[in-house]
Amino acid sequence: MKKRLTAWLLVLALGCSLLATVAFAGEKAERRTEETAAAENQETADGETTDGETTDGETTDGETTDGETTEEEPEPPSLAGPDAEPETDPETGEVIESALIEPDALGTVSFANVERRMRENNLSVLALQENVDYINSINYDKLYDELRKQMNDIADMQWMMVLTDQTGSYAYEQLDQTYKSLREQFDAIKDGELQKDNAAAVHQLKSLQDQIVMGGEMLYATIAGLETQEASLQRQLTALNRTVEELELRYQMGQVSALQLTQTKAGRTQLASGLETLRMNIRNTKAQLEMMIGAEQTGQIVLGQIPEVTEKQLAAMDLEKDLLTAKDRSYELYAAAKKLEEPQETYKDLGKQYDYNEKNMQFRQAKHNWQAAQYTYNDTVQNYELKFRNLYAQVQDYKQILDAAKVSLECEKASYAATELRHEQGTVSTNALLDAKDSLNDAEEKVQTASNDLFSSYNTYCWAVEHGVLN
Repeated sequence: MKKRLTAWLLVLALGCSLLATVAFAGEKAERRTEETAAAENQETADGETTDGETTDGETTDGETTDGETTEEEPEPPSLAGPDAEPETDPETGEVIESALIEPDALGTVSFANVERRMRENNLSVLALQENVDYINSINYDKLYDELRKQMNDIADMQWMMVLTDQTGSYAYEQLDQTYKSLREQFDAIKDGELQKDNAAAVHQLKSLQDQIVMGGEMLYATIAGLETQEASLQRQLTALNRTVEELELRYQMGQVSALQLTQTKAGRTQLASGLETLRMNIRNTKAQLEMMIGAEQTGQIVLGQIPEVTEKQLAAMDLEKDLLTAKDRSYELYAAAKKLEEPQETYKDLGKQYDYNEKNMQFRQAKHNWQAAQYTYNDTVQNYELKFRNLYAQVQDYKQILDAAKVSLECEKASYAATELRHEQGTVSTNALLDAKDSLNDAEEKVQTASNDLFSSYNTYCWAVEHGVLN
């Protein structure tokens, strides 16, 4: 009796220790019959799991422990664009120095450096990267062996409890539930399901990183547009100041009424107020960009010029080919496809169970769910394709807008040159010359705006093709 009590105390102590260290409690299931469950688990302790996996990490039919091959498919070549890799020498493979991006001077940022600085300094991007690195650091072979060892330990404990007639105890039930939870994870690694789930998680995390970086580049383009508006409003305010000075002089001469002068001054006040509001928005937006790239938040950072889209880059765009690449890299479509798996498996399982007999209600419901899931997936794909095609068309449209703006600019240059000559001849006033100069500046700004819009649209297109991100 004393020996039996001692054995029971040892078992209880070992059980408590294991339960304190194992944090894999699964859902509560029906308890197996006492003798059969312990005997099955004991087989694992003897060197083989209950489903025939050997203790050396290889299944009986020769599968590897992670259940899938480690071969990776080669990455397709990246689209030539603002996010392309630096050029390398085809013979030596070394990066061409002239192709390297120059670092930004203090208090400035170039568009070419936005992505690099965000990936190095943006806290959200860095936090996501830590999660990616954590998942990638998992050693599935080691985890597989650890789970097998824990399962064997539980099996040994349960067998000892069987020998001491403690199979109906609370400790035995807890060990049984823990074993089932460990076995579920063990099988998930063996079948490769855990690896696939973690790969999907990495895909999602990287997609989130790409969306944040893309947002930073879009913010950069937005600020450039706001600064163009600021220059335009400042020029309008300068022109209105000239108008007010002229009206004040004419008012003194009795040529205009006091009401007309007051109304013009009120318009100038409104314009000046709008300009100050715009400047405040520029400062706030710049501070947001500074935060995103990890710079000091002053709201005074100086932006470089928006790059121009070349004819070569536009000619390299291939709608159908690029669409296939974008769809292949899109996490949105990947996640939509993953949602098809569960209703498809349910449909197949119930189909086999009921011989695809549509008179059975459960099978009919599973079939409808499967069809609905397919319609939902196809709708997601169609919407993605439509957005991509619209984006492609938008790039082409911005190109024709830019071409039209350049034609208008040439006309304004000719008009200004004629006005300048007439001013030199004394046939037009200085104010008329300044007005012609303003018209020329307006035309130049329209060209710059159209160029920026073209680049912003093209850059979004590149993100879609290279990363599958389409907003």
